[in-house]
Amino acid sequence: MTAAAPVANARMYSATPETAAAWKSLLTWVLARAGLDWPVVDYPPPAPLNALWARDDLGLAMMCGLPFAQRDAAGGAGRPQLVAAPVPAPPRYAGRPVYFTDIVVRADAPFQTLADTFGGTAGYTLADSMSGGVALRCHLAAARAARGARLYARAVGGLIHARGVIEALARGAIDVGPLDSYYHDLLVQNAPHFAAQVRTVATTAARPIPPLVATAGLDGSVMAALRAALAEVATEPALAGERHRLRLAGFAVPQAADYAPLAAMAAADIPSFEEL
Repeated sequence: MTAAAPVANARMYSATPETAAAWKSLLTWVLARAGLDWPVVDYPPPAPLNALWARDDLGLAMMCGLPFAQRDAAGGAGRPQLVAAPVPAPPRYAGRPVYFTDIVVRADAPFQTLADTFGGTAGYTLADSMSGGVALRCHLAAARAARGARLYARAVGGLIHARGVIEALARGAIDVGPLDSYYHDLLVQNAPHFAAQVRTVATTAARPIPPLVATAGLDGSVMAALRAALAEVATEPALAGERHRLRLAGFAVPQAADYAPLAAMAAADIPSFEEL
């Protein structure tokens, strides 16, 4: 029996139907350029991303940097291979495969600074999400220590993704929450009216952006072909529309070790959201 081909997927940054279609087109081009007859599979919400990342047949799929770092540190058969990482085009990324957490409030809220939100309700996506949970806790930890008391009266979790944070802010369920900056930029580009419901009051330090990984165990020639095709994305005329839609400059190949600090952040002894 012939083994099933690995699959490709970009669900993590499919912020809108338009971006989902652009990613599918781009990945289809990359696979064809690399000479790989792999399917680009759909995996729409609300299917859980953790279940996608647990698959052992991923050939080219976006994964949050935190579970990648944790699984890389654990080693063994479940260790993903890092293929490449997107380089967002907006100037704040400075041509690097990094991202931030934008800390946002409702557009018409009176808050001008992050400190103005103290005493209110903080929201987060999932406690084990890098951009939607861990990065915000780490950013707030110093203020919590300096204050010696809780920063927020209440915390609301389980918002799942960036859209959930924006929706919670819009209905007044929370006063402040975190957005993956690249996802945020994709919403500004492709769903401006939805994105305009919030504004940024603070931004965390830059950290390595969620990478494209493989769990299927690619050999060296396949990895080289994929990386060569991804390198061509930056200049390929046929992908100009996709690059514009995705606010994408191209792809880089960071080191797996670049992601190790994310696992350390998650393991650090800092207050939980219920203690912030």
